[in-house]
Amino acid sequence: MTDSGHSEIYARLKAAARDAPELPGCYIMRDKDGRIIYVGKAKILKNRLASYFSGKKDFKTAMLVRRIYSIETIIVSNEYEALLLENTLIKQHRPRYNIDLKDGKSYPVIRLTAEEFPRLLKTRNIIEDGSRYFGPFANVHAVDVMLALIERLFPLRKCRRLRKRDNPCMYYHIGRCRAPCCGKIKKDTYAAYMAQAVKLFEGGTEALTANIEIQMREEAAALNFERAAELRDVITDIESLAAANTVVDFDETGRDYIAWASEGVLTSFSVFSMRGGKLTGRDLYRACSAAAEQDSFETFVLSYYTDENPPPAKIFAVFNEQQIENGHAVQSAIEAFSNISRYFQEHFNYAPEFCSPGGAPGGVEAEGKRHEAALAMARQNALEDLRKRLKERGAGPALDELKAALKLRQRPERIEGFDIAQLDGKYPVASLISFKNGMPDKKNYRYFRLRTVIGVVDDFAAMREAVRRRYSRQLREERELPDLILIDGGIGQVNAAHGVLLELGFDCDLVGLAKRDEELWLPNASSPIKLPRRSEALKVLQAVRDETHRFATALNQRLRSKEASFPLLESIDGVGKRRAAALMRQYGSLAAIAAADSENIAAVCKFNIDLAKTVKAAARLAVEDAAFNRVKRRGVESFSSEDIGFAAEPEADYES
Repeated sequence: MTDSGHSEIYARLKAAARDAPELPGCYIMRDKDGRIIYVGKAKILKNRLASYFSGKKDFKTAMLVRRIYSIETIIVSNEYEALLLENTLIKQHRPRYNIDLKDGKSYPVIRLTAEEFPRLLKTRNIIEDGSRYFGPFANVHAVDVMLALIERLFPLRKCRRLRKRDNPCMYYHIGRCRAPCCGKIKKDTYAAYMAQAVKLFEGGTEALTANIEIQMREEAAALNFERAAELRDVITDIESLAAANTVVDFDETGRDYIAWASEGVLTSFSVFSMRGGKLTGRDLYRACSAAAEQDSFETFVLSYYTDENPPPAKIFAVFNEQQIENGHAVQSAIEAFSNISRYFQEHFNYAPEFCSPGGAPGGVEAEGKRHEAALAMARQNALEDLRKRLKERGAGPALDELKAALKLRQRPERIEGFDIAQLDGKYPVASLISFKNGMPDKKNYRYFRLRTVIGVVDDFAAMREAVRRRYSRQLREERELPDLILIDGGIGQVNAAHGVLLELGFDCDLVGLAKRDEELWLPNASSPIKLPRRSEALKVLQAVRDETHRFATALNQRLRSKEASFPLLESIDGVGKRRAAALMRQYGSLAAIAAADSENIAAVCKFNIDLAKTVKAAARLAVEDAAFNRVKRRGVESFSSEDIGFAAEPEADYES
């Protein structure tokens, strides 16, 4: 390959790495002939892939990079699942540049022995003797915690070998074993105990965690925070084990998980294949069709499975009701599964079982959370591929559709959206966000602290003030103007904004999006415009509307959060209103004051050191009191600065 050709490929791969998802998963590198030459895992795929195309590389890595022609990513739920999937893919494909094969046996599994009175054991070895296995589990401590809980909750056998005895051992007398060795428990009763214990490893932990949470809250209410924290950690361990493992599950049944994501005419299908209890791969297929969800699903499945790739014993899929305009998700799923089954029966002489986890319509209910988790993972991969397709294509078609649907004068390459947020007239704010070619343009986001509607609930007046302040300045300073203005609201808000634009002499296209029925309102219209739910033009307007709402609400909430801080600070002898305002300007929240050094408070606010210590102590008590109130409401749990302070917002200017 010429140097120019290699440079083009390198630039393309580098761009793909920058666009990789910031999620855990595996990446597969192929050469120009399509052969897999390297498989890796990452906690954050974007960061790991970007590292291949930056900085100096050792000889082996440099040779690998020169041979890469394409990169695929597979998103999974966590780093541990990425490790297991990497191990499976390496052993399956034997890539040239993978030397050290990972071994999943380094993580423990739970073994349910195949005995008359079985035991639950932690082990790292799989024995083919009819035993049943759960896991593997990355959190070894959590496994030990669960086994200890089971030992306390259920009187299961403790002895390694079951021998007939005349007298039971100590475990029987302390209530930890029902002595099957002495015939003091029936086999059916023992099996019932074991079934309850096994259920905990299958994800049925709701009742157990609920009981422990009650104990935790009781301890917290009694101010026994150390004991409450211990119980919190127990709940965390149990939940970590209950999380479904979607890449290794010891279920030998062959099955595929099919999920898809659509936007307009674009649909991406993702298929996760489980064979022999392991995830063996993921396939992505792209379609471009305006067909309904049922028709697209049928067409894909009938073309995906061939004589070379026959269907497995089970196929899992869930129809997305929101993607079906007429809302008949149940009937569509049943018809699709029925049509496909009939074809498979004729072509392959058998039909796979179609399953819908959680009892969703159209298939057989699948017990356990692992199937739901696997489908969710498949859908996330489909969504990621759809995102890339939309980015590659750009927003041009959607904007052209929007121009035609609203009869705009030009394609709306710059859209500006407005929303109002307030609470009973307190802290009224307006947000202005900007989209450029269908993508957020955050450097042009603005907030408006509204002046004319303080203490009054009047959305129309608030909208008039925000629009007037925005465009009077833009026109006066001859700044860039939008092609379309979107108002979050109905005809009333639209007409209010339109009146201001007429006063300013600014002739700009304007539309309102009413959230209840997703109706579009043009100025002075007698009836709304309704676009199909799958319309790409509607999706663009919904994205703008949702962003304006998020942006306005975030500021309003932060302003309301500060309201409680001032009375507390003002109540401290020697502070007063001016000094309280200075403190809040400097630190922003009570949490930040509590975290600051007393010397820093004294220097910044020109307090004496004793007053600074008093302010810090008062802020700390307020923060701890707020944390304790949350403990009483939902139990002890760790909290971050975002729980007691203010989360950062994208950079934005205040227009005053």
